[in-house]
Amino acid sequence: MIQVEDESYIHCPCVVRDLLHEMGYSLQANRKTREGIDHPDRNAQFEYINDHGKRFLNADQPVISVDTKKKENLGNDSNKGREYHPKKTPVETNTHDFPNKELGKAIPYGVYDIAKNEGWVSIGINHDTALFAANSIRTWWSEMGQQRFPKAKRLLMTADSGGSNGHRTRLWKVALRELSNDLQLNITVCRFPPGTSKWNKIEHRLFSLITQNWRGQPLYDLTTMLNLISHTTTSKGLLVRCAIDDNQYEKGIKIGNSELKAVGVKKHDFHGDWNYTVEKQKIR
Repeated sequence: MIQVEDESYIHCPCVVRDLLHEMGYSLQANRKTREGIDHPDRNAQFEYINDHGKRFLNADQPVISVDTKKKENLGNDSNKGREYHPKKTPVETNTHDFPNKELGKAIPYGVYDIAKNEGWVSIGINHDTALFAANSIRTWWSEMGQQRFPKAKRLLMTADSGGSNGHRTRLWKVALRELSNDLQLNITVCRFPPGTSKWNKIEHRLFSLITQNWRGQPLYDLTTMLNLISHTTTSKGLLVRCAIDDNQYEKGIKIGNSELKAVGVKKHDFHGDWNYTVEKQKIR
């Protein structure tokens, strides 16, 4: 412990700083490293997802990672990060980032194709619901997936535990039933345990790269966002396509027990709440 004879001397901020440095202290920001209490089956679920992914990929069946990116205000608002500009000519933005009532918010829902290193993003303008999520996957399939996997009979989807495609969302399972029938694919869902969403591949193989690509650039409108997302690429050949989904999605749709049962969700033996399959119904 450092001894100071004149205690009034340490009232100077510079002296306090120097004393703290001598004691081994430094200014530090928070670091997001703790994920909360680990689920006892966390590692087993990771292995389960990995095994299923390998099985699908070896059979040339599509494996996708899905999630909703953070909602973004549209308008002349500041965006984190820096871009090169001529000296003393920064992009001037609004002082306060209040939502623009005319432009509204944008909701990017992403689909990342693990085998092909390709991404699809639907930009919603309404509500982030299970129907919006399912329609984003439907659009990915029609625009990209079907061409890449012409012989596909089943689809594996990895997701986190919350959000519009959360494991407690009844409407999501009803939407999966419609999606499975429309695509004529058996759809298997494997979820990451609560608190581990950052391990979902879409987070670091697509969303983080999109964020880097639009750093320091205001998202003036939907067209600006669409262009920035679709021009995201990497040295490893990431391809991203994007479109605006201007459908209106109703909030608060209730699903009764009988309607949920009619979906016919087939729970897996291991953690059926996280891992389940919805089989297609043949078109007559």
